[in-house]
Amino acid sequence: MKIAVLLGGTSAERDVSLVTGLAIAKALVENGHDVTAIDCAFGVKIINDLNQDPATLIHHQPSEIEKQRKELDRNLFQTIDYLIKESFELVFNGLHGGYGENGELQAILDVAQIPYTGSGPLASALGMNKHLSKILYRSAGIPTAEWVYLPSPKYKNRKREQIEQLGYPVVVKPNEQGSSVGLTIVHHPRELDDALARAFEHSPSVIAEKFVPGRELTVGILGDTALPVIEIRPRGGVYDYEAKYQAGLTQYDVPADIPAPIAESLKTAALKAFRVMGCQDYARIDFRLQEDGQFFCLEVNTLPGMTPTSLVPKAVAAIGISFNELVEKIARLALERTQPRE
Repeated sequence: MKIAVLLGGTSAERDVSLVTGLAIAKALVENGHDVTAIDCAFGVKIINDLNQDPATLIHHQPSEIEKQRKELDRNLFQTIDYLIKESFELVFNGLHGGYGENGELQAILDVAQIPYTGSGPLASALGMNKHLSKILYRSAGIPTAEWVYLPSPKYKNRKREQIEQLGYPVVVKPNEQGSSVGLTIVHHPRELDDALARAFEHSPSVIAEKFVPGRELTVGILGDTALPVIEIRPRGGVYDYEAKYQAGLTQYDVPADIPAPIAESLKTAALKAFRVMGCQDYARIDFRLQEDGQFFCLEVNTLPGMTPTSLVPKAVAAIGISFNELVEKIARLALERTQPRE
């Protein structure tokens, strides 16, 4: 197939997307496809070297390119124009955050009638909006921690009492951001203002969520199958941006060492969240598990990391599926949706 891999982009998660996209492109080439890797932050910037060292691409802090989005986001239309002119059969979406994950790119590709991997516009938009996602979880009977929604910075003072009623600690995070960018665990009221200011730097709206003590778990979905549960054990205690992407800062247990009934309940909840959001092809659903066995859904990641060491690839490896096979499966799932039924 003639496949374009979109990577990089203009979000704070740009560095991670570069690593994800290059890994996907390399796998597709090895699978025999005609592949073009495009950094759409700059329109039609084609990346020919697919063997760059991931350690040189991901920095300790999120990308600063997000501050240039007003100038750079319009370059996406150059990318779309190129995709149409070159008649690509499929777009493999290797972007994270921003227009690549919030449904905007998906809507444009739908209008252009270009098949693409991953969820459609609505599921993508919902997945990037933690407040709306949590409303859907609750409506579907999926446990989720109590939260307070701040639609803009002007609500900081009027929502303070509601936030404090959650009880400290609380987790303050951007409502529309990924990779734990802008996240703060607030232990005392005096820390709240700084945490809110930091979160609002990365999103026009913010949520404050009751902190759930316990274990960090995640369940990947491929097609209509829930993958083995993974436990995430950051050595610093908090699974923040640095713990996610700097080697050696987090331990992963695949599968998680938890009782089988809890693992099955987590898989069931993950599939339910995947379906109620309307997701497609693949995703990853994050949970917190308390000592008493009660778990809470944190969020659905509609474009999880796709490097050979990312969590979904780790989960499929545990059931005997290689990274290249995973990438091929996702590409085929996308094409099956667009091919007319006989």
